[in-house]
Amino acid sequence: MRRRLRLRGGRRDDSGAVTVLILAMAGVLMFVLVGLSAVSGLVTAQRRAQAAADLAALAGATAAARGVDGCEAAGRISADNGATLETCSAMSREVRVQVAVAGPAWSGRRARVWAEARAGPGRTGLG
Repeated sequence: MRRRLRLRGGRRDDSGAVTVLILAMAGVLMFVLVGLSAVSGLVTAQRRAQAAADLAALAGATAAARGVDGCEAAGRISADNGATLETCSAMSREVRVQVAVAGPAWSGRRARVWAEARAGPGRTGLG
């Protein structure tokens, strides 16, 4: 038969309670860090996608201004930046693109992040 240690005044010994509290806090901290890591991965992927879309749209508009197929140039530049050209429309000298990049993987799935951009001559008249 085991006896519990009793301190003066009939109270029980609470040694070890702090260890359980520290382990619980460490678990919560790990959970928060994993969540922050996933969010930072998504933000980084979105920034890469937006940069690739901007560069692809600029390259497409430049090519269209020279009389070359703007979507072909946009596809080449987006691939050079690690993105996939999802959609492209070239009207006159204006090019609109949508690109996608691979985002972070979690739970066995890989996220895809999209970004859009437009480039071409500015519109005249602010009315």
